[in-house]
Amino acid sequence: MTHDASAAARGPASVVVVMGVSGAGKSTVAAALASQLGWDLADGDDFHPPSNLAKMTGGVPLTDSDRWPWLANIAEWIDAEIKAGRRGVVACSALKRSYRDRLCRPEVLFVYLDVPRLELERRLTQRTGHFMPPSLLDSQLTALEPPANDEPALTVAASDAPALVARRIAQAL
Repeated sequence: MTHDASAAARGPASVVVVMGVSGAGKSTVAAALASQLGWDLADGDDFHPPSNLAKMTGGVPLTDSDRWPWLANIAEWIDAEIKAGRRGVVACSALKRSYRDRLCRPEVLFVYLDVPRLELERRLTQRTGHFMPPSLLDSQLTALEPPANDEPALTVAASDAPALVARRIAQAL
C-alpha cells in the first residue's frame, strides 16, 4: 500500500472513494470497508443514468460526456454526506484525474484498487449478472490515469480477499 503524504497531511477523510477499473472489486471492497467502519455506503453504478447502463450493457464504452452527469450525481451524494456530518464510502471508477477533480473535496480520500490485468480478466469472466461486459476492460485500462502523488489518494494492491483489502484500508485511515 502506498500512501500519499498530502493525503495524510489533510487529516481524516469523511468520504472515501474506492476507485479502479471494472473487476477491481470496488463495490465489494467498499461494502466491506463501510461495514467495518460503520459508515454510509453508495455504489457508483447506482448513479448512472439508464442511457449509460444501456451503452455499457451493449459493450459500448462511455465517453467523457456520458460520465459528467453520472459524476455530478456522485458529487451530490458526497456533498450531502459532508453537509450532514456523516461519513461515507462510495465505489466509483474515477478513472481519470479530471473525474477525480470533479469529486475531490477537502474531506475526500481516493483509494485506488490496483489489480494485475490477468486477475481483472479472471474476475470479469467469472462475474455474472453485471451490466459491464469483460470486453470493456481494455477501454477502462486505456482511460485509467492512476492517482498522481499530488492527489489525496492511497494505492492498495487488491488481489487479496475483499475483507482483507478493506481491513488494510481501514487501518490506513
